[in-house]
Amino acid sequence: MPSMMERIKQFARSPQGRRTAEQVRRAAADPRRRAQAQRLLGRFRGGHR
Repeated sequence: MPSMMERIKQFARSPQGRRTAEQVRRAAADPRRRAQAQRLLGRFRGGHR
């Protein structure tokens, strides 16, 4: 059974993985999406209780 990293690598090389990566790149270039992602990461890192 392939490890988690191997499965991720296989997905990244697949056509679906390439499409997903391109969507992420486009979203990261959008300032509103970037701010949204920063807020989400802040919740995980901030440790809201």
